[in-house]
Amino acid sequence: MSEFLQNDPQKQETLKKIIKRLHDGEPVENVRREFGKLIKNVAPDEIVAMEQALIREGLPVQEVQRLCDVHVDVFKSAMTAEGGKSGNISGHPVRTYREENKVAKRVLKSLKKRAKALAKGSPNEGAISAFADEWATFREIEKHYARKENQLCPYLERVGFTGPSQVMWGKHDEIRTVIKNISDNSAARNWSEMYTEVKELTAKVKRMIFMEEKILFPNALKKLSDDVWVAIRRGESEIGYAWITPGDVWDANLVASQTTRPADSTTTPTAPVAPELPASPRVDTSVSLDTGALTPERLNLMLKNLPVDVTYVDENDKVLYYSASAHRVFPRSPAIIGRDVQNCHPHKSVDVVNRIVESFRKKEKNVA
Repeated sequence: MSEFLQNDPQKQETLKKIIKRLHDGEPVENVRREFGKLIKNVAPDEIVAMEQALIREGLPVQEVQRLCDVHVDVFKSAMTAEGGKSGNISGHPVRTYREENKVAKRVLKSLKKRAKALAKGSPNEGAISAFADEWATFREIEKHYARKENQLCPYLERVGFTGPSQVMWGKHDEIRTVIKNISDNSAARNWSEMYTEVKELTAKVKRMIFMEEKILFPNALKKLSDDVWVAIRRGESEIGYAWITPGDVWDANLVASQTTRPADSTTTPTAPVAPELPASPRVDTSVSLDTGALTPERLNLMLKNLPVDVTYVDENDKVLYYSASAHRVFPRSPAIIGRDVQNCHPHKSVDVVNRIVESFRKKEKNVA
């Protein structure tokens, strides 16, 4: 926790009271000036600590999601970004997210211009086709959000940083809803309604980019070690990237070798070399099943090629396995192994997930 919070818990309490006033419906204008006096240079930690404190005190996550837009407006002029230098190196996961954000802003600017032209009436087929092509390009942003949800957030949860999982996923779903509305209006050629939705999408995505750049990424760089970033980088390809190919200046393999490198042999005595032993007899590693046995390789191959998604959750609600099939219903990546199954879904769906899991336990259902 930052020095601001450690040295002045009263300010943190005042921050929470202001947010609660906003929650109760007080106009932003009434608290903006008070906020400015209270905070001159605020680090991302303050915002995160405040939101998590409100959640712990019982404010519903959905309410915190609703307040996110207000948070951005109030904090925007007062915040200073923090974070490690590694996040600026080509190939580092944070650099990849930032590069995707740059593309998202460029594509949104062009989309908004095209949608405005369509809304003016009587567009030709060339203009409609151009918008459709660029809209298909923009929808790659889903990979950006899915990587955050399934590859970055699980590691943040492990260090107690749960805000992004609880709050940002809900904001992603708001963006997804607008994306669906735009697709529906485009298909129906309701150009005026579509343009209104494109303007809303632009505002929501820009606010999300701001929260990522000023809150999520600086905190993630502080809280996660290099070996964790290596694991994140290695698992990202399971979901893919939006628009770009990550660079290779920040090499995950090189970083991994540095974080596990043994001490210098000039200062550390070397252990005696053990004599070479005869090769051990080959051991059968087959997994015994009720009606036969398969090697792990064959078992994995079979599971990967089933025409269904398989996710194994243990008795403690921990994800132990998912089938890495080519065509998945839900995006999955290695970071979810060991994650609470409830955190693998939007917060608004947790009650449904719990009911499904409980019905499996009671043997009331065998498929979901």
